Amino acid sequence: MKFRVKDMDIASGGVLVAILNEKDAKRLDLHSADRILVKHNRRSVTCILDISESSKAVPVGSIGLFEEVLERLHIKHGDVVEVKFTGKPESVKHIRDKLFGKELNSTELYHITDDITHDRLTDIEKTYFVAASFTHGLSVKEVISLTKAMVQTGKTLKFPGITLDKHSIGGVPGNRTTMVVVPIVAAAGYTIPKTSSRAITSPAGTADTMECLANVEMSEAKIRHVVKKTGACMVHGGSVNLAPADDKIIEVEHPLSIDAEGQLLASVMAKKHSVSANHVLIDIPMGKSVKARNMKEANHLKKMFELIGKKLNMNVRVVITDGSHPIGNGIGPLLEAEDVMAVLRNDPLAPQDLKEKSLMLAGKLLELVCACGKGGGLKMAKEILQDGRALAKMNQIIEAQGKQIKPELGKHHYPVRSAKNGKIVEIDNDVIAKVARIAGAPTDKGAGLYLSKKVHDLVKKGDLLYTIYALNEFKLNLTKEFLRKNNGYTVR
Repeated sequence: MKFRVKDMDIASGGVLVAILNEKDAKRLDLHSADRILVKHNRRSVTCILDISESSKAVPVGSIGLFEEVLERLHIKHGDVVEVKFTGKPESVKHIRDKLFGKELNSTELYHITDDITHDRLTDIEKTYFVAASFTHGLSVKEVISLTKAMVQTGKTLKFPGITLDKHSIGGVPGNRTTMVVVPIVAAAGYTIPKTSSRAITSPAGTADTMECLANVEMSEAKIRHVVKKTGACMVHGGSVNLAPADDKIIEVEHPLSIDAEGQLLASVMAKKHSVSANHVLIDIPMGKSVKARNMKEANHLKKMFELIGKKLNMNVRVVITDGSHPIGNGIGPLLEAEDVMAVLRNDPLAPQDLKEKSLMLAGKLLELVCACGKGGGLKMAKEILQDGRALAKMNQIIEAQGKQIKPELGKHHYPVRSAKNGKIVEIDNDVIAKVARIAGAPTDKGAGLYLSKKVHDLVKKGDLLYTIYALNEFKLNLTKEFLRKNNGYTVR
């Protein structure tokens, strides 16, 4: 049946949506969330159906199409399209099976991943898949299959020879070790193309922080050029469609505040596999407010990463680190970028915890690929940092990616002071991250906070704990309101 296109002038953010008037839908025996094939000339897409009760919104004989559909079909308002009913994707049956606890095979997981990648599933269907995977868990076979499916349904970047990569499973504010490790390893002569996600629940991700210094949105060709020239890159992985299903699954997990172990493992390993990494270092921070809350959980994740790496022919090494408190002084994109550059410049005022952890991780990664022996990697990393080669490499990467004008630090600031004398025994990661986000990070690059005191420091009543920076007074006032409950510091 043919319908005239009405441009709804709305974007769904990914999902392909079409709207029919309820009279047309009833006549065709179609219901909300049914799939319909919308065809124009030789192009066709499968859309998820919505139904309008208002003839003003979508008149009888018309079909309302969202921007994503118009773009894929190369059509505009007033064009005529053909509409046919098509059944729900086969993956919906597989999701139902997973809800009942069935172990899915590689073909079934590929169907689900492919439909997620190409926006053929509703948000409800994707949510059921995430929930089923969280409730019943994913077996090792399922994790490997899901990892491969994520890679196969996106683009891949192949680099010749040995390729290294490094990843932290997150949860620690200020943990910008990647931006120190990458130039050290590249300066040692190794290839390390780093693709990162943007922050979802944290005040900054590597991509957000690097964007204060250089362009991170690059084409596949540009990434290859940068890596060929410098041996490294630090870019936003979403710009080149690497393991795209992963980002869509994370979008579902975020409002549910869940992080299914199997999907975490598949997410990390798929991103590494997509850039042909054959030697990978995984940082698992351990602490009460991060993913691995104790040594038992950390060791379990460590074994799983190593097992899956082996199955995927990747040399994976896992390091369990202290994730009980923030690392570095700055929290927020610009402040974290300044911490990184201070470490690379060998500035005596640079945060020593960020420097020491970065050197340790760089050393471990170098020991994976060079015959330097135990401890030799750390020595090599220190030499590369101290003699200026790491800073020179970072500047080369920045120039190759395209140097950015550095954002300004938020002009509105507020000091947070200790309410009593004592010793700082704890800094709450969640509270510190929340304060920085309320202040505007990571969207406002110059927002965040600067830590003046760390765990184990002695303080007196009135001593400065940290300073909050915001781009406007409204956001600064919001942080003040939040701080009435908890400033994140425990002093005893």
